[in-house]
Amino acid sequence: MKKTKTQACATLMLLFISVSAFAQQRAVSYDLDRLVTEHRLSVYNREASPLNDQGQKGLKLSAKYNDGVAWINDLNFTNGIIELDVRGKNVPQESFLGVAFHGVDEKTLDAVYFRPFNFHAVDSVQQIHMVQYVSHPLYPWNVLREKFNAQYEKRISSPPNPDAWFHVRIEIRYPQVLVFVNNQTSPCLSVKQLNNRQSGKLGLWVGNGSDGSFANLKVTFFN
Repeated sequence: MKKTKTQACATLMLLFISVSAFAQQRAVSYDLDRLVTEHRLSVYNREASPLNDQGQKGLKLSAKYNDGVAWINDLNFTNGIIELDVRGKNVPQESFLGVAFHGVDEKTLDAVYFRPFNFHAVDSVQQIHMVQYVSHPLYPWNVLREKFNAQYEKRISSPPNPDAWFHVRIEIRYPQVLVFVNNQTSPCLSVKQLNNRQSGKLGLWVGNGSDGSFANLKVTFFN
């Protein structure tokens, strides 16, 4: 009888934990094309336009010198899961795109981004430059590559078509960042953030000289 009560208490405790964890998560989907037309973005060094491409409705950021970002207005992000579909292009040094988070402004932010032009690289060095984490302004890609080579950028196993849409899932539990591509079960990138910012703006990011297409953004917030 004592064993049965113990088992019942354990079951109730697990149920309580599961319900509590569920209650602490809140998922929100964003229609990126509407964010553009309703002027609910703060865009820096780019032009944002609605996009309907291959059945994907979203937005496109134009190409321009230096980095650019489109912050989603009135969105503060701490910990959670960021999911979206992105499409770059197979043009060397002209396709850098991803997500910025824990941002203060266009110059102070963390970002995870991709270099699609390296997805089909045959050179072993270029292969480890497919996905990148950065923390601006102190740790841009060149500083990380010089001081921490291959730690904050990695290759992707079974990389996507560099000219096609692919799915991205970024899990952030400060300071841990995990990045998954196309529903793969193992992360292609696992790093710890290089600053003490634990919350901030969230937006879509493109690098120097790059445009980018984005769709199907969903953010699951951990409270």
